[in-house]
Amino acid sequence: MCGIVGYVGPVNGGRDAKTVIIDGLRRLEYRGYDSAGVAVVADGAIELRKKAGKVADLEAEIAARPLDPSNLGIGHTRWATHGGPTDANAHPHVVGKLAVVHNGIIENFAHLKAELAEKGYAFKSDTDTEVAGALLLDTYTSLEGTADSGDLTRAMQLTAQRLEGAFTLLAVHADHPDRIVAARWNSPLVIGTGEGENFLSSDVSGFIEFTRDAVELDNGQVVTVTADGYEVTTFDGEAAEGKPFRVEWDITAAEKGGFNSFMEKEIFDQPAAVRDTLYGRFDEHGALTLDELRIDASVLRSVNKIIIVACGTAAYAGQVARYAIEHWCRIPTEVELAHEFRYRDPIVTEQTLVVAVSQSGETMDTLMAVRHAREQGAKVIAICNTVGASIPREADAVLYTYAGPEIAVASTKAFISQIVAAYLLALYLAQVRGNKYADEIRAIIDELQEMPDKIQQLLDNAAQIQQLGRDLSGSKSVLFLGRHVGFPVALEGALKLKEVAYLHSEGFAAGELKHGPIALVEDGQPVFVIVPSKRSRHNLHAKVVSNIQEVRARGAVTVVIAEEGDHDVEAYANHIIRIPESAGLMQPLLSTVPLQLFACSVAEARGLNVDQPRNLAKSVTVE
Repeated sequence: MCGIVGYVGPVNGGRDAKTVIIDGLRRLEYRGYDSAGVAVVADGAIELRKKAGKVADLEAEIAARPLDPSNLGIGHTRWATHGGPTDANAHPHVVGKLAVVHNGIIENFAHLKAELAEKGYAFKSDTDTEVAGALLLDTYTSLEGTADSGDLTRAMQLTAQRLEGAFTLLAVHADHPDRIVAARWNSPLVIGTGEGENFLSSDVSGFIEFTRDAVELDNGQVVTVTADGYEVTTFDGEAAEGKPFRVEWDITAAEKGGFNSFMEKEIFDQPAAVRDTLYGRFDEHGALTLDELRIDASVLRSVNKIIIVACGTAAYAGQVARYAIEHWCRIPTEVELAHEFRYRDPIVTEQTLVVAVSQSGETMDTLMAVRHAREQGAKVIAICNTVGASIPREADAVLYTYAGPEIAVASTKAFISQIVAAYLLALYLAQVRGNKYADEIRAIIDELQEMPDKIQQLLDNAAQIQQLGRDLSGSKSVLFLGRHVGFPVALEGALKLKEVAYLHSEGFAAGELKHGPIALVEDGQPVFVIVPSKRSRHNLHAKVVSNIQEVRARGAVTVVIAEEGDHDVEAYANHIIRIPESAGLMQPLLSTVPLQLFACSVAEARGLNVDQPRNLAKSVTVE
């Protein structure tokens, strides 16, 4: 959770730290938005402004009580864990001459707090972060009279060794107006490098306006950043290195582009997201060449089970992928919620392939599942949208989606891109294992490459769905039904409505309807039904049409998502949303889009903040 920004520039003639930090916090507000704050070092002292609420509330506070110009500062936008969203609990926290900000959860903070209280430290907040700041100050003070006296970096190294849990910790000290010292453990942190100035942030959005040159830090590293450069060490003080990379998207990718919300923009980004995720995956002969999958083909041929681990929307992408993997590769596939995976003693061997799906690559539950799987000897492939994030770094291989930055908390283009990436992985496995001939794989690839245009066709007719959202925005509950790959689409449709419109919604396997859920249907109840193609196997189309009749007979308002040319549904549908014809496994890439548009429209009609739904944050970096 939480967004962190740090800036250090030249003493004379540089940018004002406050301005840089506020800009970064605006871009990182999707990571947490219940409070925000800034601390700068000016004239040998720390100046602090922080406020419960959004970054705009912090800006109003600074306007009322201006900060002195400074070349050094840190800032934070918070998603509350320890302590409620109050002014006192907002970051930064000042302890003596130190100011600190923190992302993550320090699991042993209660023990440390009791220890520090015995030494006379008085705490002003309920946060674990203030405890970390007090421990850092105590450690710094204990170095007085030693060879490390006044060494803030050494104090951070020693402090980090005592912290347990997940943390990115940034600190500035009034006596060191030229540096920020930071530590990383199981929580994201990246350096931005500029000319005579440098930046720190939870992700590149925090400094993308100023530089596209970045350095990723690994677990167990401490970095000292000055205007002239940076120095990386381990927690033990050994010299270490970060990994430089170039940010390939620019600031315009993080702007709304004329749409009402980032969520709406990102829904309309989906044709490009699919196209970019497919781009460059084939050689001149049409064979799949997934360069990031540096796992020997013999290992992939030995796989006898696949487990997909993910949370939330990513888990639903995994459920869609399971149908494709089993159909194309004939490998038994399970989908596990990452936060349950390691607690049920899963059967994982060296012949198990674990696929970890995460947009941010920092989802803590999924990261812990990755570690557990590797400890059991399994190979792990990450599907991720964020280059250099923790999960792809710790996996054996990675398949990146190229959806671009996803700012809205509710995932849209990442979900579609995850399905595409998982399909590419399934086809690659089929190719390596000989489950399908080259021409069969090529035919499926051709279908995938048609998807961007077909998604665009849907988006060109978005007004119908958006109007439907406004018309049904007063509903108390909405149900979603689907079969086969339509079932996880129904689950995702219900989740989107919960996330952004705070509306009770449930997704069901249509075959379960008569086994209980039909009891929920009452007069006027909106029911979305994802109808499979008439060409689907096992006559699923006819079975779902029967489901439409069953709920319609009980007074439901039926909203039917069906292919163009499917006339069988017309007699039973109050509303029909047409999608282009496609092969059965391709349909989720199309049928999901109207559900995203519907949820976004309902939320807007209800006057809600679509991009920042209550109680949620974009990246869940704590368990």
